[in-house]
Amino acid sequence: MKTVDQYNFAGKKALVRVDFNVPLDENYNITDDNRIRAAVPTIQKILDDGGAVILMSHLGRPKGGPEEKYSLIHLVPRLKDEFNTTVMFANDCVGPEAATLANELQPGMILLLENLRFHKAEEKGDPEFAKDLAALGDVYVNDAFGTAHREHASTAVVARYFPNDKVVGYVMQAELENARRVLENVERPYTAIMGGAKISDKILIIERLLDKVDNLIIGGGMSYTFIKADGGTIGSSLVEEDKVELAGRLIAMAREKGVQLMIPVDSVVADAFSNDANVDTCLSHHIKPLWMGLDIGPNAREEYAAVIANSKTILWNGPMGVFEMSNFSVGTEAVAEAVVEATSRGAYSLIGGGDSAAAVNQLGYADRVSYVSTGGGALLEYMEGKTLPGVAAIERNDY
Repeated sequence: MKTVDQYNFAGKKALVRVDFNVPLDENYNITDDNRIRAAVPTIQKILDDGGAVILMSHLGRPKGGPEEKYSLIHLVPRLKDEFNTTVMFANDCVGPEAATLANELQPGMILLLENLRFHKAEEKGDPEFAKDLAALGDVYVNDAFGTAHREHASTAVVARYFPNDKVVGYVMQAELENARRVLENVERPYTAIMGGAKISDKILIIERLLDKVDNLIIGGGMSYTFIKADGGTIGSSLVEEDKVELAGRLIAMAREKGVQLMIPVDSVVADAFSNDANVDTCLSHHIKPLWMGLDIGPNAREEYAAVIANSKTILWNGPMGVFEMSNFSVGTEAVAEAVVEATSRGAYSLIGGGDSAAAVNQLGYADRVSYVSTGGGALLEYMEGKTLPGVAAIERNDY
């Protein structure tokens, strides 16, 4: 698989798939530009080589065509500030205007195409749509790891039209290298921290990790399915009834493999799913009727921090509680602090995208852990052992 460092972009028009799916406020201002900043080195490398850049991305989930709130035109000022060069905008990602602007593009210039998902053909992986996109450039660069698990026109299908001119950008390269680091030849003790709402989202990765880790820490809403499987009384806490038996099997599997599977000994509970609810702390196995667990408790925080402190490799995916509510964010903050502390003492830490990445960024810890993934779903699928279409398309030579 070729990387941008192995390609000279001089005189070339590079069609670059980036992940500019950034949040915008009601006035269309970018509220978190991490994904844009992540793509800067790849774009800059192409410009420095003497190439031109054609950027394509999706933004949000538009329903049936163009919507102002999902237009990539709102990103143009940010790109102009970043690169201090001409940034043109095409009001569609395919068609006469896009073709004309791409044709007029000179070395050192940037063309941003309108939202790919304004066309249903993008998510359908339509070959003709991909062919129209491919006609705009001379070389294809995929730097959108966050969408690499989707077989969309711009992430997988378009690559077939560049049999000898397709490479991965720095974001994609770093994501794959860091994911491999927690899958192969890890330094021990190895601790995985799994949180979030549903066990069903994490079944495959938990099963795979049980063959690799020394400790598996469970938090978030999914922990109450484990607690119920372990004989606990969980009140009105979130539970996936159809996964209780599976959770029990995973507990038994961990025991058989000698993995320490940890579920929170105590919980911060509330009498409603609200930051203004009445709050208490109790043992996780003894939650009163009508009360629900919304965060790990103080004893769980201490236990988890002690295990993390002793770890040499750490993978974290998913918050420990409803961290967007201040009363139930303490567990996630405590785990983040423990991971940062372990990293400062030489541990390798990978934050697995999604809400855990958001929490680390929000707390200002992004530069104090080893790597923060930009792709939650893609990272999980890669770690589950699945083929990522966006990666496979770059690796294939049989088109």
